[in-house]
Amino acid sequence: MAGKQKVVVVGAGPVGSLAALYAAQRGHDVEIYELRPDLRDPTTELLNFTRSINLALSERGINAMRNAGQPKLLEHVFGATIPMRGRMIHGRTPKGDLYEASQDYDVHGRAIYAVDRAGLNKRMLDILEEMPNVKFFFSHKLTGADFKKCKAWFEVMTSESATGRAREIEIDFDFMIGADGAHSAVRYHMMKFAHMDYKQEYIDTLWCEFQIKPAEPSSKDSVGPHFRISPNHLHIWPGKDFMFIAIPSDDGSFTCTLFLPNEQTAALESNPDSLPAFFDKHFPGVTNLIPADDLIESFKRNPHLPLISIKCSPHHFQSSAVLVGDAAHAMVPFYGQGMNAGLEDVRVLFSVLDKHRVLDENNNPSGEGSDASTAAYHRTVAFAEYTANRVPDAHSINDLALQNYVEMRASVLSPRYRLRKWLEETMSVYLPGLGWQTKYSRVSFGNERYSEVVAKSDHQGHVLMKSFEALVCSPFVVGAVYLWWKRPQCVMGVVQGVLKSLLRATEKA
Repeated sequence: MAGKQKVVVVGAGPVGSLAALYAAQRGHDVEIYELRPDLRDPTTELLNFTRSINLALSERGINAMRNAGQPKLLEHVFGATIPMRGRMIHGRTPKGDLYEASQDYDVHGRAIYAVDRAGLNKRMLDILEEMPNVKFFFSHKLTGADFKKCKAWFEVMTSESATGRAREIEIDFDFMIGADGAHSAVRYHMMKFAHMDYKQEYIDTLWCEFQIKPAEPSSKDSVGPHFRISPNHLHIWPGKDFMFIAIPSDDGSFTCTLFLPNEQTAALESNPDSLPAFFDKHFPGVTNLIPADDLIESFKRNPHLPLISIKCSPHHFQSSAVLVGDAAHAMVPFYGQGMNAGLEDVRVLFSVLDKHRVLDENNNPSGEGSDASTAAYHRTVAFAEYTANRVPDAHSINDLALQNYVEMRASVLSPRYRLRKWLEETMSVYLPGLGWQTKYSRVSFGNERYSEVVAKSDHQGHVLMKSFEALVCSPFVVGAVYLWWKRPQCVMGVVQGVLKSLLRATEKA
């Protein structure tokens, strides 16, 4: 595969910035085009979606950054994040008392990390700016692309032509990476060339941002930050049909999000003064953390935005265009995997490109005949492999994110959900050889393909059901309960052995 290529990245968010880093590290000439102004400019106003959604960073995203070849990036990540070891469920007892109950994410103590999206993005842009083979083009809007001729057209939003319209420029490229979000212009123009299946779905939920401010220091000598609630949890006020969440920030505040169906949102919009009473009824304790006037003001001031889920296939066109992140698979934010999946896209994409580059070098060590057409051929093969790999995974995590909304707003209170979680974690601790993990652990703390996670989780559910049926139908249950009551320590080994035998038997079924 020809060495240096011109790579155009459209979108300078975290995913696009990481894609540019990967490309630049491989010696390519990289140009980054972004519709918005440079977010590092103090005069640039951050949009809500750059602040609230996708603030949970987990192993997949960390692993993608680890493989970017930029230790400074990881130093920033671990220096500016807060570990969240579980969910903190808030509610009210039947007697009317407030309570909070912690649910650890992982029986082995692993955590996900709360990260300031804008801060992470700025650090990536700073690193890119230090690289001599990277150029930025902010306030540039993609208006057209010909992916057969490898040409694209951008409007320069900061200038006007003699006609009063924004000046348009034409560029060429070897390949373009579309990292420009759910409403991707790259995807829109790519669909004119690729035979793309496309599906988008809006769920009946709007979201609005709020903030819990830091606590006042107890004394002048007290060193911050000062949190009003636990900083090492993702806080959830489940409401069955809606929910309120709070994620810690490193200044002691919490970025909060209200997720609410359209009908309830419209009712509150017509009478914002009823918001504190609504919160007291459905999200007990929040008004102790956010004053009523602040609740009302935030609800009035901040936009009420929709949540979109997008699936498409393929994620590429020939050798000239490829999609990553939300441009390929926008998802609702309820698994905290939107940014992580996008960062993982970048790692997978370049690992496939590297593989085909190495194959080319091994088959042609002298480099003779390795020209642009050869490079294009290998990119075509690599992009096709990337699509074959990522489409089923993207669809899987997209579905999981939708399912997890039900879990977060309702199932976290369900005895059945907690029982299965306990059983799977118990298997993980006492029977590690079976390789059992919760679905959440596989998604958030590993790098298995999402589609494989779904298959393994479904299998575990089937095995648990069969095991439960076998136990209920067995006289062993009565004896085990009696022995457990009399001698719990002695029976532990027996139970482990029986469980192990049952599981192996049902796995063969």
